[in-house]
Amino acid sequence: MRGDCIEPIADGVTRRVSDARGWRIVEYDSVGSTNLVAAEFPAWHAVRALTQTAGRGRFQRAWVSDTGGLWLSAVVPLGVERAQNQTLPLAAGLAVIEALRKLGVADARLRWPNDIMVRDRKLAGLLVDCFSPQLAVVGIGMNVANRPSDHDPSLGQTATRLSDLIEPVPSIELLTENLLACLRTSVELLLSRGFGALGPQINDLWGGRRRVRLQLDAGEHSGDFIGVDEMGRLLLEGPQEKVRAFEPHEVRLLREL
Repeated sequence: MRGDCIEPIADGVTRRVSDARGWRIVEYDSVGSTNLVAAEFPAWHAVRALTQTAGRGRFQRAWVSDTGGLWLSAVVPLGVERAQNQTLPLAAGLAVIEALRKLGVADARLRWPNDIMVRDRKLAGLLVDCFSPQLAVVGIGMNVANRPSDHDPSLGQTATRLSDLIEPVPSIELLTENLLACLRTSVELLLSRGFGALGPQINDLWGGRRRVRLQLDAGEHSGDFIGVDEMGRLLLEGPQEKVRAFEPHEVRLLREL
């Protein structure tokens, strides 16, 4: 990183500011939510914290954000087309996978719509918030060398960490730079060429056809997950090979069977 500096923001409270790979990165020791802090910044700024006290996922689910993990939120511009903006979480997922593969995590995959999996364990999650018509905040939470199961024992069976997968583990700073570089490339491609330029790559990242159960506000549906369409909608193949498309906000939970 270049141009590191320390800025006082309150009595005894500081933040560290640096520039890297076309981004300005602002780091705090602890915040409630990096997404909420990032909402105050312009595009191509990113907020990182050593810990979050109120980390969250989709539908306000709690996210353990302990020391040693990567808790990062990146501000990106939105496009003028609905399809571009609706598919931003998928473009961000592609960026995370590409960064992980460069580190040697060859078997990382996506789980619709915003989970990064290694085999059947969750390594990272994404949360995209839109606080203004022109900007979105892409939140990335990744287990690196932290121990989430110390805070929630159930995570010992469902989560994994980067330190369990590769050695040596890159520093949080280097991991941040690599992720942000891939994210900027992915977002700029989405904005300039549309989802069609990314869709085939993304549909290669699901790990193949999978039997799933969808929990909706109005009930449940089961079938085979076969990818996403040009609008980023989940495609579910049911009986008689009938395919239905579901918007991301319709699906409260996808469970792989």
